[in-house]
Amino acid sequence: MERNKYLMRACAILAVLAFALSMAMFYPSHAATYRRGSSGSAVRNIQQRLKNWGYYTGAVDGIYGSKTVEAVKFFQRKNGLTADGVCGNATLKALGINTGTSSAGAGRQDDLYLLAKMISAEARGEPYVGQVAVGAVILNRVRHPSFPNSIAGVLYQPGAFTALSDGQFYQEPGEESRRAAQDAMNGWDPTGGAIYYYNPVKSTSSWIFSRETIMTIGKHVFAK
Repeated sequence: MERNKYLMRACAILAVLAFALSMAMFYPSHAATYRRGSSGSAVRNIQQRLKNWGYYTGAVDGIYGSKTVEAVKFFQRKNGLTADGVCGNATLKALGINTGTSSAGAGRQDDLYLLAKMISAEARGEPYVGQVAVGAVILNRVRHPSFPNSIAGVLYQPGAFTALSDGQFYQEPGEESRRAAQDAMNGWDPTGGAIYYYNPVKSTSSWIFSRETIMTIGKHVFAK
């Protein structure tokens, strides 16, 4: 009888350990790090994103070799990160790879996270509708033929957003920015199709003032 109890306890412990191991495999660690010698689907994801944005010219083969190292360093230098060629948590987040998200729906979650970060960086402190409007402009650009056809591509387009150069983009977005991103992703466009926005007090480009104004929300003018 006593032996049966021990066997049952041992089986229960093994079952818990097996479940924990399966969850660890399904949900990657927040501390995941990729460097020279790493391989697999996560490395292919890194390579593909770097290639899409013009940082990487090698094969998307899932092998973290010297070309991948140099591409990661290039990306890190351009985005204010430590240029060590290693994809740790900060670099993965900058690439829009949410290391705590399961593979199912990961692409949408990565896009939502990136969008929330830019809304926070560009419109933190603006009225809520103005935050959603900034997200809508980014999504309108994704659909517009003159801009890259992905959220990450639009955000990382050279010179498009000052928040990338001044470092504000790399701060964690708050709950309000996340909700604004979700509302924009769900189709709310308070701007009526704007593909530009600017703060007339801070903008120095004469070109942006030539764009057709749609409306003003908070401190931002939205234009097309």
